[in-house]
Amino acid sequence: MIDKVNKLWEDCLKVIQDNVPDATFKTWFLPIVPLSYDGKVFTIQVPSQFFYEYLEEKFVDLLRITLYRVVGADTELNYRTLIENTSNTLVDYRSETKSLGIDKITPKNANKIPSPFKKAVTDEFDSQLNPKYTFDNFFEGESNKLARTAGEAIAKNPGKTAFNPLFMHGSSGVGKTHICHAIGTRIKELYPEKRVLYVSAHLFKVQFTDSTRNNTVNDFINFYQGIDVLIIDDIQELIGLEKTQNTLFHIFNHLHQNNKQLILTSDKAPADLQGVEERLLTRFRWGLTTKLESPDKTLRLKILENKILHDGLTIPEDVVDFIAENVTENVRDLEGVIVSLMAHSVIYSKDIDLSLAKRVIGQAIKKIEKKKLTIDIIADVVCQHYNIKNELIHTSSRKREIVQARQVTMYLSKQYTEMSLTQIGTVIGKKNHATVLHACKIVKDQIEVDKSFRNDIAEIEKRLRL
Repeated sequence: MIDKVNKLWEDCLKVIQDNVPDATFKTWFLPIVPLSYDGKVFTIQVPSQFFYEYLEEKFVDLLRITLYRVVGADTELNYRTLIENTSNTLVDYRSETKSLGIDKITPKNANKIPSPFKKAVTDEFDSQLNPKYTFDNFFEGESNKLARTAGEAIAKNPGKTAFNPLFMHGSSGVGKTHICHAIGTRIKELYPEKRVLYVSAHLFKVQFTDSTRNNTVNDFINFYQGIDVLIIDDIQELIGLEKTQNTLFHIFNHLHQNNKQLILTSDKAPADLQGVEERLLTRFRWGLTTKLESPDKTLRLKILENKILHDGLTIPEDVVDFIAENVTENVRDLEGVIVSLMAHSVIYSKDIDLSLAKRVIGQAIKKIEKKKLTIDIIADVVCQHYNIKNELIHTSSRKREIVQARQVTMYLSKQYTEMSLTQIGTVIGKKNHATVLHACKIVKDQIEVDKSFRNDIAEIEKRLRL
């Protein structure tokens, strides 16, 4: 029986090897061990839960087709893996779909289905702009004056000013996205024929990944090269994604050379975007780079008064002043406090006064002031704990204390940030995804068996939460 299972899997591997690059085949398929084939259920053993999840996400169609060809119709795939940090505990994960023939997965007329990227040439082109964000309701202050002035100049002459690209950076909630939509909306009003597109870097990344999987990268590039005004929000989402960055590099060059307007935002200045190719960062700096700061008190008062007027509320001046004095980080927090005050007033039938404001804002300020952790912050705390210089964890040093600090930084970055393993590795010493995954496993295993090490991690986490 085992010989039969091994033979079936060998035949599957031959099919798979013909359809994926050698590196992919060696990384994701050679480590798989065939276990059994019983009642149309084919069981394979994989090294980890992550391995199973990655196969299901990236190669599920290939596995379906292969099982259909080699094993037979309606074959179900079952994954078996060891649970990390336990001794010899096996867990099975059943694939959600049965094997299918290629004609059931790819319709015979698939090549007749128009690519979504070709919609750029139609009259129904969707700019993805939010019409509620305009220059009329964007309030100017010293913190955003340069960005607003540049934005209005761009709206009048997109692609023909010195502000190409316009690169705006600053913390969350200071108005970057608002200005982006305001510029795009104004351009559409002045130049209805222009193709203006607002897209988050996350969506750009997802679209590129899908186009790679579906062999429509050329359509993807052609679509973006046909845009007149391209606005990409939160460009830091592309950190560590070399192929996506490379494609953006070529799109950027094409648009800029043809006097098309580019607008980019980030939570960091170009110089601080570790993990983004230098040639791309150079292009980000070709035009105007400007930082949007947190609003000063004058601007905060102006924003609050507009919000109160717009919502038809009555809030005493001393309450408005108290909010402006104490909620200082960004516009979203200001607006959120007004909504909270209004809700408390309605639900508990109380007038909005200073006492209520202090009670409501007391909770809000604690949340607002909660530090958002980044890889840089985590690295600083870890290096302080181990009493080593921060830059050493970014080297290839194999000294035990440096390796440990590097691995702990990777592990905690995975726990406390939303960065992918690839992005973490790129920022920390330009390591690859597998190195970060290995580091996380080493740290998790050591926490289980080493009390002193476990206490070290707890102490570092305590400092991160301060």
